[in-house]
Amino acid sequence: MENKPDHPNSYYVATAKELREYPQLSESIEADVCIIGGGFTGLLAALNLAEKGYQVVLLEACRIGWGASGRNGGQVGSGYNKKIPELERHYGTSLAKDLWNLTEDAKSIVKDRITQHDIDCDLSFGNVTVSNDQRDSESDREYVDKLNRDYNYNEIRYLDEAEVHEMFHSPLFKGGGSLDLGGMHLHPLNFMLGLAKAATKAGVQIFEQSRVIQYTKLKPSVIRTEQGQVMAKHIVLACNAYLEKLEKRIAGKMMPINNFILATEPLEESEARFINRDNVCAHDKKFHVHYFRMSKDHRLIFGGGENYTTRIPKDLKAYVRKTMLNVFPSLESKIIDYAWSGSVAVTVNRMPHLGRLKPNVFFAHGFSGHGIALASLAGTLIAEAIDGTVSRFDVFSKIKIPTFPGGTMLRWPGFYLGMIYSSIRDRL
Repeated sequence: MENKPDHPNSYYVATAKELREYPQLSESIEADVCIIGGGFTGLLAALNLAEKGYQVVLLEACRIGWGASGRNGGQVGSGYNKKIPELERHYGTSLAKDLWNLTEDAKSIVKDRITQHDIDCDLSFGNVTVSNDQRDSESDREYVDKLNRDYNYNEIRYLDEAEVHEMFHSPLFKGGGSLDLGGMHLHPLNFMLGLAKAATKAGVQIFEQSRVIQYTKLKPSVIRTEQGQVMAKHIVLACNAYLEKLEKRIAGKMMPINNFILATEPLEESEARFINRDNVCAHDKKFHVHYFRMSKDHRLIFGGGENYTTRIPKDLKAYVRKTMLNVFPSLESKIIDYAWSGSVAVTVNRMPHLGRLKPNVFFAHGFSGHGIALASLAGTLIAEAIDGTVSRFDVFSKIKIPTFPGGTMLRWPGFYLGMIYSSIRDRL
């Protein structure tokens, strides 16, 4: 097959372990479950189902971990894009606590799978949220107190402005923040590759370069690729930002946006500790968020800048470097070795969208920047639901996800204008 989509030239690909190729589907086969998409959702669904005895086929349009799952910032945070007070206000205290408990399960899934399958993915602990405005200090302290008191979550503590400065030495951080020792960071592509290895060992058939062009709504369903087809009793749509034409009934519930990341040359130990004293991952509270962490070999992995079109800046290194220097001017002389982009999916209310289109067709997408934990959770819950246990999966049915105004055709202009407004607000 000509012009096969391959992984981007990222730091993750350059340091990938066991980056193997899987075959292209070129025949007609049968399975209990056909999973479309080889990211966190798809692989965790596949692995869990295979462990339960199901015959599972996974179809990936490009390469395992090719999408956001293998390109992201590597941060594993607690909770959702919406904070606890927002969850309580919109959904009530009881549902908010159920949702919080599920995200705690999500982090446990990540940790447990890494341990169970001995996945070498540079797992480290500590996730920091920093403020850009001194006026946020009181609300930051109150949020920590609320998690400690009402949610019995004692892994998080408040950071005052002086400690934030000592931790990061950035002129952009002007308030306090919080340190969540229950949060983590890791090498996302190596985590993906480890999951794929575990899934194949459990009996999952994985096919790459096998884009699904159509599926029937019958049971069993026929899932067709360009070169082959699968007949399956159940289907899992795990495409996230790349769902689009395959299933228009739900594609309008989320918006693909482009995000950009770089990796510097390796820093000296003293340089690395100056901008990240405790080897944590961190993000600020800008709408267009800055997020960063150190790699195992002391490179700064920094995400900053995004757009809402199909166009990627021509000089991506220079584009992201400019933002990086606003945060860490001390890195002016450092070479940027890698820069890459990826598409993530956000929903209108920034909550993940899980559900089923028919009794045998499940989907999950729209993780809105929390994909490592929440997509891993989604795959696990879908596997439970297919196996007959729906209690945890059905929690998300209580979260109504609005359709973007205009659906897939007209959502871009309105969303773009909203982002422009938020960008201006970030600068004030």
